[in-house]
Amino acid sequence: MSHKAGFVNIIGNPNVGKSTLMNAFVGEKLSIITSKAQTTRHRILGIVNGENFQVVLSDTPGIIKPAYELQSSMMDFVKSAFEDADVLVYMVEIGEKELKDEAFFKKITNSKIPVLLLINKIDISNQDQLEEQVKLWSEKVPNALIYPISALEGFNVKEVFEKIIELLPESPAFYPKDQLTDKPERFFVNENIREKILLNYKKEIPYAVEVDTEEFFEEENIIRMRSVIMVERETQKGIIIGHKGSALKKVGVEARKDLEKFFGKQVHLELYVKVNKNWRSDQRQLKRFGYNQK
Repeated sequence: MSHKAGFVNIIGNPNVGKSTLMNAFVGEKLSIITSKAQTTRHRILGIVNGENFQVVLSDTPGIIKPAYELQSSMMDFVKSAFEDADVLVYMVEIGEKELKDEAFFKKITNSKIPVLLLINKIDISNQDQLEEQVKLWSEKVPNALIYPISALEGFNVKEVFEKIIELLPESPAFYPKDQLTDKPERFFVNENIREKILLNYKKEIPYAVEVDTEEFFEEENIIRMRSVIMVERETQKGIIIGHKGSALKKVGVEARKDLEKFFGKQVHLELYVKVNKNWRSDQRQLKRFGYNQK
């Protein structure tokens, strides 16, 4: 029996459901999901294995016009998604009419590789609106196969995945068949804590935060972790900690519960907050946190 394998890269505007779709394909919560824009900062691989296929999925940050160095680095992850894709998944949501960057849009319409254009969140639309959207995107991206989906409800997700396998080239697997992602365990600890910050704090706070897990010790029955939440200003540090540490404690409790599910064992999590001034514009700091890979 022949074996298919390849890279399937998911791109689109912020908040269209890219992370929800990848998690639905993989069957694990690899990408964090919130209602806030720019939740995904890195390019995260999720690997789905079958007897005669390996699909290497890539979730990327939402396409924006960068305002500072961190956002420029995030857009570099998106650019790299065009370079190694065997299949490109371009996601839009109901009511959307354009990609926020014209240069990226031209790359999609001129793509030499198969493009699947997924119109997501159809569970909140009606038939007339859906037909109008299909017509619009058929004209805008004539080289794409169009699928209406609901990543959240699972509608058409299986059909899209089967189409992806059909479009992949014949190839041996790129990763061991028992591997789920290319990211280390600490990365998922950092992302889980960052998700809780996105959910529990408002305005600028979540975007000024980076998390660094400095210690990760796995024992037979427990994993001991020590993570540092980086902020840019002293005032942000006070907000993260909250009155008598209550806000930080809430983040810690929520993250620990999720991490225990993810790792399947007891977790002891210590959280600290440090000020790291202007880290979002500091190339050296960004490199340390896994951005700016040039």
